Amino acid sequence: MNLNQLIRPCIKAMKPYSSARDEFKSQDQNLVFLDANENPFANGLNRYPDPQQQLLKDKLAELKGVEPNQILLGNGSDEVLDLLFRVFCTPNKDAMLTLTPTYAMYGVLANLNAVEQQTVALTADFQIDVEAVLNATQPNTKLLFVCSPNNPSGNTMNVIAIKRILDNFNGIVVIDEAYIDFTDATSWLKYLSAYPNLVVTQTLSKAYGLAGIRLGICYASSEIIAVLNKIKPPYNINILTQKAALEVLSDRTTTQEQVRIILSERDTLIQNFQNIPWIETLFPTDANFILMRVDDANLRYEQLKQKGIIVRNRTNQPLCENCLRISVGTPQENMKLINVFKTL
Repeated sequence: MNLNQLIRPCIKAMKPYSSARDEFKSQDQNLVFLDANENPFANGLNRYPDPQQQLLKDKLAELKGVEPNQILLGNGSDEVLDLLFRVFCTPNKDAMLTLTPTYAMYGVLANLNAVEQQTVALTADFQIDVEAVLNATQPNTKLLFVCSPNNPSGNTMNVIAIKRILDNFNGIVVIDEAYIDFTDATSWLKYLSAYPNLVVTQTLSKAYGLAGIRLGICYASSEIIAVLNKIKPPYNINILTQKAALEVLSDRTTTQEQVRIILSERDTLIQNFQNIPWIETLFPTDANFILMRVDDANLRYEQLKQKGIIVRNRTNQPLCENCLRISVGTPQENMKLINVFKTL
């Protein structure tokens, strides 16, 4: 893979915006900062945040076994994904490929950036049909998205299949690991040095319980990260988000305990769902949710809603006819769910 050939010419040629905090960096609190047109009266939030989030990247690098220059942070994973489109896909010319059913935002971002969306269906057990994927790629296919564990199916993708794609696809392979903390599967971060076309995205929204702060994480080669940094908004991660993320990452005891409870509760739900006659199939899951095929998804969705329980009706997605996706709640919420299921 030749990275320079994949990057849009206008991105290679552009000069990035240089913010005040990019041009002058210092931890000296005795300096008088009159360079950024900020309000000078201190309230903890009157100064611009670190545009490179260095303390947070250092902590993530320590935890994940990568270098800080292999990390880009985004305002949610959606901003990270959008930046990848902007770097590698020329509007009205290039294409991307998704493996359906999967996270719908990939397609939304393709439309937003005027990029053709190519799709290949997963197999009946929601695994990758490698031959179909490689046959579907065209010279203008620049991005290929693999969600593992997958949303909405919940399963982890076959490692050999992904390696074959990485070896044979002449573009950027983005592996979305939003749910990696709920599985024992090895993160693809360990393969960053082996595959220069590999990008891994993770989030603090799921296992870490920080969906409200909107922090997405992109791991890739330092060369790819440097290009993404070139076009990201200068202060895209605010001070409050950086502080909240550092606090949680510095003491992960609560996160680990919550993940343990979620996995235990997931097992309890699956065990009870096996006795519900209108549930036809429970699909294997490595995530914090369960995909199930029922007799009539539209009917069951409405019945649950009337009982005050909101789930996700996925019946209109490929391979998901009459399927509901149900997140694992607290023990109390899950007990209510089980009791309601038994009454329907």
